[in-house]
This record gives sequence, C-alpha cells and structure tokens, in this order.
Amino acid sequence: MVEERRNAAIRISNIRKTFPQADGPDITVLDSINLVFEPGEFISLIGPSGCGKSTLLRLIAGLIRPDSGELRLDEEEIGGPGCERGLVFQDPTLFPWKTIWENIAFGLRARGVYRQEKGDIPEFFKLVGLEGFEKSYPHHLSGGMAQRASLARALVNKPKVLLLDEPLGALDAFTRMNMQDEILKIWERRGMTTVMVTHDVDEAIYMADRIVVMSARPAKIEQVIRVEMGRPRQRDEPDFLDLRARILQILHFAGTRQELQYYL
Repeated sequence: MVEERRNAAIRISNIRKTFPQADGPDITVLDSINLVFEPGEFISLIGPSGCGKSTLLRLIAGLIRPDSGELRLDEEEIGGPGCERGLVFQDPTLFPWKTIWENIAFGLRARGVYRQEKGDIPEFFKLVGLEGFEKSYPHHLSGGMAQRASLARALVNKPKVLLLDEPLGALDAFTRMNMQDEILKIWERRGMTTVMVTHDVDEAIYMADRIVVMSARPAKIEQVIRVEMGRPRQRDEPDFLDLRARILQILHFAGTRQELQYYL
C-alpha cells in the first residue's frame, strides 16, 4: 500500500559522460563525478544552465550510460531503466488520448501487474490530491494538476528512488510553492531517496537535505552543502537568506556573471 516506505542508497563513482557532435569535437558534460546519496535523503542538484544536471539524473535513471565510471543502487550496478527508479520530467508528458486513471496505471500495465495492484491506484489519486479526476483527460487539467498526475504515475510503481527533473519549472510562482509542499509531504510520508534538478536556489534550500552545486561544463562538483535547518522552513529566516547568498556566490564562481542572473 501507499504507506510502505522504500528507499535506497545511490553511489556515483568517477562518472564521465561525453556526447559526440557531427560537426565538431565531442562535448564532455560530466567529468570525474563522485557522490553518495544516503537512503531516504532529499538531494537537490543545482548549477549553471547546461552544466549536466539533467544528464546526471538520466544516468541514475538508466536512460543513458556513462563513458566510464559506475553508478550503483544499493549494491547493484545501474545498467538501464528500472521500476525501482521513478522519473518525473519538467513537462508532465501524459498520454493525451488516455484518461488520468489510464495514465497513472500505465506503469502497472507495462510491468504486467495491473490486475494485482490496480486496487492501490485510488490511494495514489488521494496522495497527490486528484480524487474525482479519474475519468478526466490531460487537457482538462491545469499545469499543476497535470504535474500531480505525472508524479502519481511515477509513484504508483512504489520506487525506491524518485528522480525529479525540474518538475516545477513551468508552473506559476504560487502553484510552484504549493507543489513544493506537496512533494515534501509525499517524500516525508514515503521515505524515498529523492534527487531533484532545479535552477531555483530558494527551491533547493527549501526542499533539500543536501545541495550539490555543480560547475559549468564539463561539470565537476563545486561543493556539497548540508542544509542545517529544520522543517518546515521559512524563506525569510536569516539562516535561509545567508545560505542563499552563499550558494549564489558559489554559483558565480561555478559559472559566469551572465549565468548567475538566471538564478535571481
């Protein structure tokens, strides 16, 4: 059932990833990345635009393979996609011809467990606040509601790890803050190891246990910062503002002055 708590450690060792270019030299996106995420942690990845944050997330998801190095989920090497890792993109990517129920149930059908586990689906509608929209279609939903459906689609497989690739980037400010709280409630209730890519420094501080600050491409780890604040956090408290200023300063040196403006 929904209350089951599952989490896992992620170990990233000496990862390098290069993308070939048809009309020029290869582009190295990640170089010598070493990280360990503890079971149940909420991690935010932040860095200059195009530095490789989403590439790292896709490596953890198993959608792409590194050129060298190793990624492990607990003791097993990540060699491809798996239902123990749920991925939510910036765009909801719902199937427009399917109802919200069918969209959320898609993973269960793909795994061949729909008959056994379809009874859990109503609990996930309740978990993300979409009760009453089971028979609706994606075009009936607001942006925030569509992202809730996308989140439920990832959660219905009861993953050990939840991967969030700027999931709130397309939402208005009020909806975004509301969704931050909703994701935190689900994380606290489910206990999943969660890794979120974001460009928003305040969002990273508000949500994460630790913040991984990445440099410009080819990305290296500039700093890993533990957020020493309790929950819920207040965005106007002195510790929050001090940490915000510190991260912006790191990002200034990690990228360029022009890139820094993106975060303000």
